[in-house]
Amino acid sequence: MVRLAFFLLVILHSFSVIAATSKQQLRIIALAPHIVENLYTIGAGEQIVGTVEYADFPAAANDIPRIGGHQGIQLEKLLALKPDLVLAWKTGSKAEDLARIERFGIDVSYSDASEVDKVPNELRRLGMLTGREQAAEQAAIEFADKIAAIRAEYQHKTEVAVFYQLWPEPMMTVGKNTWINQLIDICQGRNVFANSRTDYPQISIENVVVAKPEVIILPDEKSQQQQAVIDWSQWPEVPAVKHKQFISVNADLLHRFTTRMIDGLDDMCIKIDDSRAIIKEP
Repeated sequence: MVRLAFFLLVILHSFSVIAATSKQQLRIIALAPHIVENLYTIGAGEQIVGTVEYADFPAAANDIPRIGGHQGIQLEKLLALKPDLVLAWKTGSKAEDLARIERFGIDVSYSDASEVDKVPNELRRLGMLTGREQAAEQAAIEFADKIAAIRAEYQHKTEVAVFYQLWPEPMMTVGKNTWINQLIDICQGRNVFANSRTDYPQISIENVVVAKPEVIILPDEKSQQQQAVIDWSQWPEVPAVKHKQFISVNADLLHRFTTRMIDGLDDMCIKIDDSRAIIKEP
């Protein structure tokens, strides 16, 4: 009886190894930069046969063939790559493109890039899909531990009124349901436009003047479009301008649903804390 049980365990183990190996050979198309990064994080980067614009990390990702971007997916190129699995993000791709891919019978799995605390789940899901559960679990635990440490460090800090200048012209910022707002909260910042009706509201200089932010955050966003530069010195009535509290943050780190976000968050929290020491001093 013991021998039979042992024999069955050996068989089950063999099947699990075969299944994991099979998953590790899947041809994957990743339709968002954060999906590409997370696949590399768990050791599945070499399985990616196609991706989209701006999927530029790690360096090896730049060699992956491009099949489109936010403006649309080139379905012919996608089909030519003969993917076994497409990993997509509904916010990053057109709904009609994703529907067409599914109609071709291709397996599509969707990323739930919405909340900071869901990053570990995202990693575990990718680990399950690619047969790399152990590496994914390790990355998930490390991320969760680091987030917890940053929260603990700043949770009792004095709140600072923050304006996150997502884009200068037309001027845009972030609302309460966004990923960036969650990060600002962790740093004990108070997003002055958190109560906006939309997630990414378009605002005016006058709106900022009325909101009276104590810190203005300027993300260094990579873009093919030249960004306008706002001369904030013309509005000294804004506390952030009066005290010269402008901070620059790495958009590549902060704007992506990946483990690298920890580095961007840590940097932003430190800079907000430096501003806090200045604007809250007696």
